[in-house]
Amino acid sequence: MTSRRMLLKGGAAMAGACALGCPTILRAQTDKIRIGHLTPMTGFLGALGEFAVLGIRIAEEDINKTGGVMGRQLEVMSEDSVNPATGATKAQRMLERDGAAVLMGEISSATALTISQVAARNKRLYMQIDARSDVLRGKNCNRYTFHVDIPNTVMVNTVGKSLLRDNMVKGKKFFSLTADYVFGHDLLRVAKAFFAANDGNLIGDELVATDVTDFSPYLLKVRQSRPDVLCCNLAGNQVTNLIKQYAEFGLPYPIVGFNLNTADAWAAGEDNLSGIWPTVWHHDLDTPGSKAFVAAFTRKHNKPPENHAWIEYVSLRMMAQAMNETKSTESEKLVDYFEKGAEFDILKARKGYFRSWDHQLMQEAYPFTVKPKGKAKDKWDFLALGAAVPGPNESLEVLATTKEQNTCVLS
Repeated sequence: MTSRRMLLKGGAAMAGACALGCPTILRAQTDKIRIGHLTPMTGFLGALGEFAVLGIRIAEEDINKTGGVMGRQLEVMSEDSVNPATGATKAQRMLERDGAAVLMGEISSATALTISQVAARNKRLYMQIDARSDVLRGKNCNRYTFHVDIPNTVMVNTVGKSLLRDNMVKGKKFFSLTADYVFGHDLLRVAKAFFAANDGNLIGDELVATDVTDFSPYLLKVRQSRPDVLCCNLAGNQVTNLIKQYAEFGLPYPIVGFNLNTADAWAAGEDNLSGIWPTVWHHDLDTPGSKAFVAAFTRKHNKPPENHAWIEYVSLRMMAQAMNETKSTESEKLVDYFEKGAEFDILKARKGYFRSWDHQLMQEAYPFTVKPKGKAKDKWDFLALGAAVPGPNESLEVLATTKEQNTCVLS
């Protein structure tokens, strides 16, 4: 009994002491800056989302090891966005219940749109990292959403410069296979505009549902149409499936793509991949920052980072820079900071910056092809990265939509 009374008294004394001193300790343990991070972890984009999570985790670790943000640790809450409705529900819960200061992530353009709408309603910053549809930066833009990855227009123009150089557009017949959701529809719109402006002839297009895995009916139509070029407007593992089956069909027409991620290329394999494709980043990029990131990622995961790992990594670093320099996690202050032209080291030869009027990050992009047989050092090494576009003496905005072409009105 005595021991119990002593324990109770000791507990009461501790409680009294905590009324004065423990809040500081508790705040030190719980006063983290929470980041709501959504990305596909299942479905046809799941393989890309896996790299996205790995990339943002390394950024979180690096930032926290060097003192965090404003002396506080970051806590990234990563969840599977699943689909547009679920993504929006999770985004709202992260803001309301989980205490997220800002939202980040997403690969699916359809889901990114619903998350963006949640951000706008709540007047909270959303750094939309990976979705590429122009409409997100156009008629569906809003004050609280910023876009990191290159949009469809830049992807088409990146590959288009190579096609024009090789006389592969004027007078040529194109047949395209297009993902049947908002991203694919938008990409097809941009591709059609490019063909029309450069005297290319789109003789056929097939919309492909996102759950299709057998492309033989579509490839039979391609064979019957006899185009000069097959154009791939697909996304995620569908690109991989198409590339493999295209090689099996042995069709003679060159294939070009306006969308391909490194993970999809790796999955397709050196023996199947061909043609010209665009990318926002590749692990062979020869800059000190990029090489250091690749080395750290490879040591940790025994494989090089894919472009989604890189973009999530630099995105969290950009967010941390904005919070440190504004000394705030308030969305209004962060929006103002991004809009005023702050520059960011994104591990490329040139720094990036957000345009104030559509919130798109301006940065270099790259075309890539496949190395000659026997030149790859390992299974990750068969892609040949082309020179950065725009060139070093060109504005970073020359491949992007102009203000006159864009329908974005921030509100």
